[in-house]
Amino acid sequence: MLDIFVFSFLVALTGALSPGPLLTFTIYKSIKQKRGYLAAIYILLGHATIELTLIVALLAGAYLLIQNLLFLTVIGILGGIFLVIYGILVIKDVLKTDVNIEFENSHHKGFKGNSYIGGIIVSLSNPYWEFWWAIIGLGFLISYNISFANPIGLLLFFLGHELGDAVWYIPISTIAYFGGKSLNPKIFKYVLIICGAFMIIFGSYLAINIVFNPPTF
Repeated sequence: MLDIFVFSFLVALTGALSPGPLLTFTIYKSIKQKRGYLAAIYILLGHATIELTLIVALLAGAYLLIQNLLFLTVIGILGGIFLVIYGILVIKDVLKTDVNIEFENSHHKGFKGNSYIGGIIVSLSNPYWEFWWAIIGLGFLISYNISFANPIGLLLFFLGHELGDAVWYIPISTIAYFGGKSLNPKIFKYVLIICGAFMIIFGSYLAINIVFNPPTF
């Protein structure tokens, strides 16, 4: 069971480290609002709310297709393959461009209201987020036989995933609020490369594991 928590945490962390609209929104709110050091907490609560809703919906859909082992296996394999592809693209992008997160120049275009609501809206407005859960997220759930019949595994998966976001977004929010200008680009670059390598290795494991250990929902 512990491996579910650990791998869920690591996969979420690697995704969180990649700059995206939710990170930009978090930095914006951290700088602009009065108690910006709390911005990430409210944003992540909104993000977690919509993710829990989506996980329940995905598991409900998996139950509807419970007798279609081929479908579940294909989704599991695709989830691993796309995780590998994403890891390769992360490393390729890092090697080709200068990676830097500047807090002072981070401007968010779009929703700028309540942080909790923003966490929901910004998550939903990101097409990659839906794609990630539909393929990679569902593949993870299937590979580890996470279902309503396994509430402890489901809880560990959810907590690990949300913690992976929290350990990155909360420090970033705090640094932005207290006047940090940027992260060390060299350190951040190597961190992203390591994360990309992890995604490649773990994605390969997911794709291979589901072939030899088919889901048993």
